[in-house]
Amino acid sequence: MLVAKPDMLFGKRGMNNLVLFRDAKPGDVTLAKASSWIDEKSSSEQEVYFSFDGDKPTGEPSVDKLTHFIVEPFTPHEQSEEYYVSATCVGDDDVIYMSAEGGIAIEEDWDNKVTEIAFAITATDDEIAEKIRANVPKDVAEANKANFAEFCIGFFKAYKELNFAYLEINPFVMQGSKIELLDMVAKLDDTAGFMMVSEWGDVSYPTAFGMEDKSPEEEAVELADSKTGASLKLTLLKPEARIWTMVAGGGASVVYADTIADMAGIEDLANYGEYSGGPTTGETKFYAETLFDLMTREKDPSGRGKVLIIGGAIANFTDVAKTFTGIIQAFENYQDKLKAIDVKIYVRRGGPNYEKGLKDIKEAADRMGLYIEVYGPETHVTDIVRMALEK
Repeated sequence: MLVAKPDMLFGKRGMNNLVLFRDAKPGDVTLAKASSWIDEKSSSEQEVYFSFDGDKPTGEPSVDKLTHFIVEPFTPHEQSEEYYVSATCVGDDDVIYMSAEGGIAIEEDWDNKVTEIAFAITATDDEIAEKIRANVPKDVAEANKANFAEFCIGFFKAYKELNFAYLEINPFVMQGSKIELLDMVAKLDDTAGFMMVSEWGDVSYPTAFGMEDKSPEEEAVELADSKTGASLKLTLLKPEARIWTMVAGGGASVVYADTIADMAGIEDLANYGEYSGGPTTGETKFYAETLFDLMTREKDPSGRGKVLIIGGAIANFTDVAKTFTGIIQAFENYQDKLKAIDVKIYVRRGGPNYEKGLKDIKEAADRMGLYIEVYGPETHVTDIVRMALEK
């Protein structure tokens, strides 16, 4: 007997009636039947809900085609043999969650069903193992407690050593000393990609269900991000739009995007992203050139000049002058194309060497004949959005 289900970065597959095995008699789900079911489910777009109130879906569904499936042997078992374990980072701690009840209803009555243990990042393997053994959920059968603990210890070690952002097995089945993994969710911390090359191998990051495929530029930035300790992010919203941002810092990128959407409307915002974490001059130049290439491909349909906002809060350790050198180098290569779309540039930045950075970028833009206004931390963080839109 087989089980078939989609493998496309979403959960609640059972709740969405996207698991083939339910209510089937032993031997009913053959390879031929699984193949026919996959053909049926992949032939048209499917609605997938991510949240439920009991059995009732809530919110709006994501709609897309199913393209990837898993077909695997079914493990005969009783519901009482299903268990749950997951791990993630909460604040400065790593946390493991364990339960004697696994399956699709794990979130119901979570506080009473799930045991939570937090570990400081400095905790040793022995300290972790001892604490897990001492906190095995009370509902785990006595005969299974030792195997359950050892499995969770190994699970948590893999989570930490392989730099998972989140790891969940729900459920795993324990039948004596035999353990079967029935379903898993795993999220890698791509910020750690540059130091996990040998452990992860050639990892690709698929697009989430319901999202459009990434552009070559978004993929290029994602690849660059995986090779550095800095953070480089780019999402194209509307490439033909007028307002482009190059924002330092994840929090600042949200603030700028919200401010632009509030003042100008989301339809005028071309992109969303960030460069932060102390990128090198070369990395900043690459990121800037990627943006400049995209924003200069076509003029504004209404004949307006385009706006480039180079914003950010006050950096803690990023050398502003160093990153601005990369932006200046990108200006040099794209100055004619930037002038052709009548771009107006607004800069607001603070942090180490910000005075030199602002002076350098202002002088360089003036020399190239690019319109630019520069401001330091004395100006409110998003005031340049208002200035740009008023002019």
